[in-house]
Amino acid sequence: MKAVVVGASGFIGSHLVDGLLAEGRQVTAVVHRGPGLLTHEAMGHPLLELQQLDMADREALTRACDGAVTVFHLASTTLPQSSNCDPHFDVASNLLGALNLLEAARWAGVQRLLMVSSGGTVYGLPRQVPIAEDHPTDPTCAYGITKLAIEKYVALYEQLHGLAGVVLRVANPYGGRQRLDGAQGVVPVFLGRALRGEPLEIWGDGSNVRDFLHISDLVAALLAAERYQGEERLFNVGSGQGLSLNSLVGLLEAELDCCLQVKYLPSRGFDVPTNVLCIERAQRCLGWSPRLPVAQGLHHFRSSLAAAQA
Repeated sequence: MKAVVVGASGFIGSHLVDGLLAEGRQVTAVVHRGPGLLTHEAMGHPLLELQQLDMADREALTRACDGAVTVFHLASTTLPQSSNCDPHFDVASNLLGALNLLEAARWAGVQRLLMVSSGGTVYGLPRQVPIAEDHPTDPTCAYGITKLAIEKYVALYEQLHGLAGVVLRVANPYGGRQRLDGAQGVVPVFLGRALRGEPLEIWGDGSNVRDFLHISDLVAALLAAERYQGEERLFNVGSGQGLSLNSLVGLLEAELDCCLQVKYLPSRGFDVPTNVLCIERAQRCLGWSPRLPVAQGLHHFRSSLAAAQA
């Protein structure tokens, strides 16, 4: 029952590795450089093998996938807000890298490939909320276009080669190990600024609504999707509830017991006003539902920071 996690050194990947090891699985963690966010416990686990390689190296990918039942594809080199600056790089690194992984999985005889896609960018402007899987896909950023293209190739490889492909369109995940000084993820960026005493920056008037999912719920969904044996191949994975950025600020103020300063900036062209995913299919087919509301998830996140500093 070997599993390969591509992008294992990242936020989602490192937590998924923990979840797989907790189930007693043999795990090959594929990373671009260094262990990243993989824990010392995971690195010392007898069932973990770390392989550092480039997604352009198809032969190395094939060797990493050899003997695996499942491949989880989580790797990405770009962010939604930066992808439009260099769409060529987005395609060259992410789309071509994904094609190399699909070829490697096919030649290695892998049974199933699970891809983490972007529920926040592939749909574009919503025509109805919550957004179901059959909603039109009109991304407003290069990141979403590339994710959507990879989804299509995942489906094509099942049709042509029998490599069962399952896609999870994920909302905005947050939780422990996320960088507080980075540019990815509203929750860690806001929390980092709040803890440093800096004003929170909101693009627009703060009424934009997003779907926030704690990392523990996302890992549970990934593991449930791997076990799933039905016919569906596409699942939204989110909280099922929307939260405005202004409301998120209020929850942070309650968690930190302080009043936060907010700086409102002009809206950005690629930001959609509302993005809340319909998760009924995942609940029905995977037997999965999110467990942590955002207020509780923020408390867990903050507690993990305190534990890491202890």
